[in-house]
Amino acid sequence: MQKLTEIILKKHPARVLADYEVAILLSGNADRRYGLVKRALAAGELIQVRRGLYAVSPILSGQPVDLFELAGRIYGPSYVSLESALAFHGLIPEAVHSVTSITLKRSLEFKTPLGVFSYVRIPSFGLFSGVERKSSSGGISFIAEPLKALADYAFVHKKKWMSFRDAVEDLRLDEGELGAWTVAQVDELLPFYGSRWVRNFLKQVRRGLVP
Repeated sequence: MQKLTEIILKKHPARVLADYEVAILLSGNADRRYGLVKRALAAGELIQVRRGLYAVSPILSGQPVDLFELAGRIYGPSYVSLESALAFHGLIPEAVHSVTSITLKRSLEFKTPLGVFSYVRIPSFGLFSGVERKSSSGGISFIAEPLKALADYAFVHKKKWMSFRDAVEDLRLDEGELGAWTVAQVDELLPFYGSRWVRNFLKQVRRGLVP
């Protein structure tokens, strides 16, 4: 009998999959699927991240699990932001030991065999404005652009930055990695934050962009 992980590696481009995707890949009844999943878990070929969600072992696939893709699969809708996004963009010097995301749902934290995944709620109808969609190993991840990650950070940590320089000094940002922002990028984000302090920070950034 062909092993579940052999079928996954052959037919499923991503290395993260849920029960419903297992059902699509396999023929037969639920008992057969359960048996194959159970054997793969016991052999260490699959890692159970949470109930109904699995990752293929890097030892078997030869590829590390994309933690940012996994973050979106564990709890969504969500996107990677805050310290994780700032570190991804090379803006902060500190090592980040968990994956931090923003969601519209309630704040939660998941401790998994692959690490800690934290989700913070920000009420906004523009959840994915200023968010990049990235593909890797057949999977999809959503990551806040630098300005969005900073605005989220200011909102979550109640930062009263009076200028962009305050943010640079507070977080020890690497300004060489910030890139060129546009007025249009700032204007896209402004309507989505209820905090006047975040809006003031974005307006200060905008003021510095207008000649």
